[in-house]
Amino acid sequence: MFDNLSEKLDAVFKKLRSRGHLTEELVGETLREIRLVLLEADVNFKVVKDFIAAVRERATGQEVLKSLTPSQQVIKIVRDELANLMGEGKDNRLDLSARPPVAVMLCGLQGAGKTTTCGKLALRLRKEKRNPLLVPADVYRPAAIQQLKTVGKQLNIPVFDPGKSHNPVQICQDAASFAELNAYDTLILDTAGRLHIDETLMNELVRIKEALTPREILLVADAMTGQDAVNVAQSFNEQLEITGAILTKLDGDARGGAALSILAVTGKPIKFIGLGEKMDALEIFHADRMAQRILGMGDILSLIEKAEAAIDKENASDMEAKLRKEGFTLETFRDQLQAIKKMGSLDSILKLIPGAGKLMKQAGQMQIPDNELKKIEAIINSMTRKERRDHRILNGSRRQRIAKGSGTSVQDINQLMKRFTETQKMMKKFQGLGPKGMKNLMKRGRGLPF
Repeated sequence: MFDNLSEKLDAVFKKLRSRGHLTEELVGETLREIRLVLLEADVNFKVVKDFIAAVRERATGQEVLKSLTPSQQVIKIVRDELANLMGEGKDNRLDLSARPPVAVMLCGLQGAGKTTTCGKLALRLRKEKRNPLLVPADVYRPAAIQQLKTVGKQLNIPVFDPGKSHNPVQICQDAASFAELNAYDTLILDTAGRLHIDETLMNELVRIKEALTPREILLVADAMTGQDAVNVAQSFNEQLEITGAILTKLDGDARGGAALSILAVTGKPIKFIGLGEKMDALEIFHADRMAQRILGMGDILSLIEKAEAAIDKENASDMEAKLRKEGFTLETFRDQLQAIKKMGSLDSILKLIPGAGKLMKQAGQMQIPDNELKKIEAIINSMTRKERRDHRILNGSRRQRIAKGSGTSVQDINQLMKRFTETQKMMKKFQGLGPKGMKNLMKRGRGLPF
């Protein structure tokens, strides 16, 4: 989502870095360009005005203008103010400290992704050792209750059965009684939405709030709606006093202004962000990390967290031992590839590595095709164990057999082997060099064999 914003800000900072001496006039020119970039990204105009004023006040100080690296100081100030704008330092953790069952109410307009987000949140809470119960309180949208039941079945998370009741408030009250009797400690309420905000919708949500006093009232906002998401957040906050927001569809191609505006307009933090259709694609929102992503600085902490969640420590140790003993073979490469796939798409992973996205674009690879990774895995799986451990024995007849077994061509196998041998050499060359070695590896465009 933030690719376009990142590119434009990078162009502004590139121009700034090319000027050796920093003056108040140059700072003013830079801020005017940043202002236009943010407005084009659909950031609320009042938010932009306050943001630019805050950056100007800090950037025109003598300690910045006379510093050895004035342009870097300005970029750091922009990063800091972006993080402040999105809520750095705010406590965005869910408050589930009340006597169970604790109610968490999700609200928002129709189409924002509430039902799917209910499932994602329930899955996340279960991983945190809670025992959630999904509650279908949307009795208006056709098949809404069935959709939530399907989500629950997919995740093996129970969904309360409302029976023949068509009263959302009564359903929520019955669910609370059921949860108390059956030791469920968290209720996740999937409330009804509308195509627009109306009095009927708000009155119903207010009645549910009064009946269950939910500990958290989370607005599910579609980031693709741009500036309108901010208006929706403001309206829901005025009526319900939301405790936070969940931004969905951040993996889309919208301009991203909503993420930069919601907290400033409502005073309530973004608590989670949805980054895909998969049920585990719900991340805690970190303002400082998002600011770094927007400015192309990567997000190593999120990358580490993804790796820790996806890769079992014991398996990682086995993989490391295997790599030390056998070297970088097609078999170890396949094992690493399977581990990486658990972390998400390769494109999304590369965006978390500082500078990697830009380097891939410079190499002419705008996106990493995940289907190419599937092809590589199919080719390696079609080999014998001996072939995977020693690719040098792959003669013409063996390659023809592998091509038939993997549904690919001999040309695909030849291309993979060429890139693999190059990668193998690079792995030996840069082994032990740490971040500097990885940077050089990326610069050469030989990080992965495809």
